Amino acid sequence: MAETTHRFLYWTPRILCIAFAAFISIFAFDVFEMPLSIPEKALALLMHLIPTFLVILALVIVWRREWIGALVFPLLAVVHLVTKWGVLDWSAYAIIDGPLVLLGVLFWMNWRSRQAVQAAAA
Repeated sequence: MAETTHRFLYWTPRILCIAFAAFISIFAFDVFEMPLSIPEKALALLMHLIPTFLVILALVIVWRREWIGALVFPLLAVVHLVTKWGVLDWSAYAIIDGPLVLLGVLFWMNWRSRQAVQAAAA
């Protein structure tokens, strides 16, 4: 496998995961429009950022263990789908769960490419 392809498969899921975490963080800013006191807004902001913290925690765990990412990110998509079923419009599921499934696929591809490189070196 070409070195360029291997680097692409290594960095793409990691960069997209960071971008996805930044994207879902944007939804937390709606707490500033709520009529709450400052401590209540801070608590609400922390609660709204829990999904972002979960994505970042997952990224930290899977950075070197791509096979875990191939399982964890689709699992996060399923958990979101099950917990929010019927509450959101279908487009919200596509916007949130689609990238999580894509991240799982990309981490799986990265894991497979790493195996191929290790097998070629042996």
